[in-house]
Amino acid sequence: MYNDYDGVQHDYTRKQGLVWEQVFLPPNAPAEWSDRSVLWNAVEESEKTKDSRLAREFVVALPIELGKEDWTEILSDFIQEQFVSDGMCADVAIHDTDGHNPHAHIMLTVRPLDEQGKWQYKTEKEYLCVKDGEERGFTAAEFKAAQNEGWEKLYQYKVGEKKEYLPPSQAEGLERVNKYPKSTKYGRQNPTTARWNSDEQLVLWRSAWADAVNRSLERSGIDERIDHRSNKDRGLDEIPTIHEGVAARAMEAKGIVADRCELNRQIKKDNALIRSLKATIQKLTKAFRDTLPGVADALESMRQTVILLCFHMNRTGRDSRNLRDRLQLYRKKLSDYFEIVGQIKEKSKERKAAQKEKQEAPMWRFQYKKELTTRIATLTEEIEELQSERKMLLDSMDCKDASEVPEIKKQADNLEKRLRALNQKTESLKQQRDSVLDQYDVAARDANNRFDPLAIYKARKEIRPKKEDEIKDKLLDYYGIDYSLFMLADSTQQARKLLDEEAEERWLERELRKQEKEQKMREGHQKNNHKRDDWGR
Repeated sequence: MYNDYDGVQHDYTRKQGLVWEQVFLPPNAPAEWSDRSVLWNAVEESEKTKDSRLAREFVVALPIELGKEDWTEILSDFIQEQFVSDGMCADVAIHDTDGHNPHAHIMLTVRPLDEQGKWQYKTEKEYLCVKDGEERGFTAAEFKAAQNEGWEKLYQYKVGEKKEYLPPSQAEGLERVNKYPKSTKYGRQNPTTARWNSDEQLVLWRSAWADAVNRSLERSGIDERIDHRSNKDRGLDEIPTIHEGVAARAMEAKGIVADRCELNRQIKKDNALIRSLKATIQKLTKAFRDTLPGVADALESMRQTVILLCFHMNRTGRDSRNLRDRLQLYRKKLSDYFEIVGQIKEKSKERKAAQKEKQEAPMWRFQYKKELTTRIATLTEEIEELQSERKMLLDSMDCKDASEVPEIKKQADNLEKRLRALNQKTESLKQQRDSVLDQYDVAARDANNRFDPLAIYKARKEIRPKKEDEIKDKLLDYYGIDYSLFMLADSTQQARKLLDEEAEERWLERELRKQEKEQKMREGHQKNNHKRDDWGR
């Protein structure tokens, strides 16, 4: 493809993995735009500013269960219905370099086309006009009619020492600063462009893509489905994974642990934990029997789950604190480093100016040259001290030189992502814990209404040691050598407080002692009665 804008010939012929490509045009677009080189040169030509957006890109994952014909059919129908019918030109290509990640890049034009196939404006200048103290915006076309109604543009005039925007009718005798009338900062966006750029439209496009793929999967007799909604919108507690990318996958293939892949592995492990806990609760709810042993087992299993969730929250909280401390240290060192670099630049600039001034000063100003010499020497010492501090900071960050600082910044960004993932995990675990506590409260009240609380308490105490051993086994299996007995003790104590066990146990123990005392008294009375009977005989 030849770029008319900069005269560069772009060669993509060696790019691998191209499965299919096509250009889609609305009926009012010039036919020659079916050549993508002509199309994108036309787009480039229509933009005047250096930072203009030339295209909108969609990258969509294609279902691996389907084949090329299905992919092209899905894409063709989707692009025609959602983009081309709305006036966009679309350039699409399917890539599948390794046979495991089929996806499509859809490049869309961002300017609407008029009926003659000419580009429309993206934004139009909007002048702020005034009438009877009211301010309103008008485009150039609208202003002609508004002017007849008494609306005036605002211009900047010099009023004393200040500059103010005034209508010409109120600025007689004042000097106008410039010829440009007051206008809104970004102008008025084309309604079609505004709709295309809206978040609401993006959601509609994502929903339409999910529907298109699911219809194709259904036609092919495949049970799998995709969903465009986030986990939160779907009511799922699971933490979403992040995009790994080609570079991270390549590192992993070489045996190097990529931060993104490692983070995803941890997220998947955490999600498996959440699924396991939810499955346990569902199983317990179904297994809640009307028998006393079944009730006791269900309540102890819920207590076990609360302890496990408290442990995971404590562990995640500890990891979050450690990450936060590391991140703050990284940020502090980077901040100090860039501040020192800035000071070195400023002082070097000041020294250079002083050296130039000294060089250009006439010989007879020897006192002034002497002052400049002293100033240059002082600046040199300060720069050397700052360079020494910079070297110490680089050493503290394990950097050989300044070229490795961007890598430290990248590590700090990765730490921030991991911290966000841990915070999400903590919030999800908290929601799970609160849900279990609510279910436990309901189950405990129901059990106490149907059975003797003391009988339930005795049955639970009998099976509790076994349940606590199961907790240890589960945590050892999950954390391995990172398992902490002290953290388990803290988690158990937290669970006891959340379940209000201490107050309940004190009451039950009093009732149990009272019951035992009454039992002993009954046994004593029976023994005395037997003695009297024996004496009578």
